[in-house]
Amino acid sequence: MNRPNIIFIVADDLGYADLGCYGGREAEFGPVSPCIDRMAAQGLRLTQGYANSPVCSPTRFALMTARYQYRLRGGADEPISSKSKGSTVLGLPPEHPTLPSMLKKQGYATALIGKWHLGYPPAFGPLKSGYDEFFGPMSGGVDYFTHCSSNGAHDLYLGEQEHPEEGYLTDLISQRAIDYVRRRTAPGAQQPFFLSLHYTAPHWPWETRGDEAVAEATKSNIFHLDGGNIETYRRMIHHMDEGIGAVMQALRDAGQLDNTLIVFTSDNGGERFSDNWPLVGGKMDLTEGGIRVPWIAHWPAVIPAGSVSAQHCLTMDWSATMLDLAGAVPDALYPLDGVSLARVLKDPRQTFDRPMFWRMNHRGQRAMRLGAWKYLRVDGNDYLFNIESDARERANLAHREPQRLTGMRQAWEDWERTVPPIPADALVSLGYSVKDMPQR
Repeated sequence: MNRPNIIFIVADDLGYADLGCYGGREAEFGPVSPCIDRMAAQGLRLTQGYANSPVCSPTRFALMTARYQYRLRGGADEPISSKSKGSTVLGLPPEHPTLPSMLKKQGYATALIGKWHLGYPPAFGPLKSGYDEFFGPMSGGVDYFTHCSSNGAHDLYLGEQEHPEEGYLTDLISQRAIDYVRRRTAPGAQQPFFLSLHYTAPHWPWETRGDEAVAEATKSNIFHLDGGNIETYRRMIHHMDEGIGAVMQALRDAGQLDNTLIVFTSDNGGERFSDNWPLVGGKMDLTEGGIRVPWIAHWPAVIPAGSVSAQHCLTMDWSATMLDLAGAVPDALYPLDGVSLARVLKDPRQTFDRPMFWRMNHRGQRAMRLGAWKYLRVDGNDYLFNIESDARERANLAHREPQRLTGMRQAWEDWERTVPPIPADALVSLGYSVKDMPQR
């Protein structure tokens, strides 16, 4: 099998059912995600795929290292905030092997176009962690037009330098990705490439391509607590979808679509305008709505069209998969927690057992998924659910299955002893509370 080009697309705060291919409803303007839906129809759609965390930067630590985010200090903040600028602690250590650095050793060209959110220069940055090229914001959220973060500072970079550029950020990211693909697939280009395409969409502030006037009103608080609606949110997804369609067309024009693995997901579950049906909860929650996310893989040379899989997986498993397909050998000092899914790509009818664990400082949450069963703790209360029959986690079976609950709780506690404890100074940063809007 030839080593594929790889494009890893990550949406920001996308809900499980926001896409048409996951049961999402049409918007007033029509289908929300026709290009992504077509990608799923022509490839593999996973129905039991999860993010490593229900909040962004911890998931990104796992994505970059193919290891549980809890192993690094930066992964303990939920999430890293813009107040950490200048920190030499809260970020991805440059000496740690990463997905791009290990692919680079295998001869891949590497680029990150889009959101980083793993620490600020000069201590941290994409070019220090294996990427040859970078265009995008360093922080967790920026305005789509001013490109300023929540602290009001301009946050759009080219390489390691601030880069002023006019335009709607989703479109700027898409165009940079298209240009990169065209460069890497031009006649005579021989080197395989790895492109991390990390959109900020559909993260707040709630701005579509035509909402530049909104940027002035939200510049003092881009959490945008007094704005947005479902139709604006869906249009933001649609703008991203258009860009993804154009990236795929660039591959098609170059004759490289068949030999390119494209993986699409979200960093965590949906936020206030998201559709997570039939799941409960969202961003910051270890209920299913906070961690179960879309996972789509497209690779015509290998993956049969129209495939669907119930294989359990985490973000870091896809990073391990990409390393496996590239023939990369992980550093023995940093053994992977991620498990390769290469066998599932080749034969989506295959599944294997995949125990999965989560931990959140926020509300003292913990969770474990094993087969049909899920152990969950929130605010000191323990729950047991059969997710296969009760995806909404409404029928608590803890009292009916006490031995199973005890066994899974012990398994979670045994696992937790394999990772560092939550540091005393780890921060939980919530953008809003019940004072701003009622609980979902």
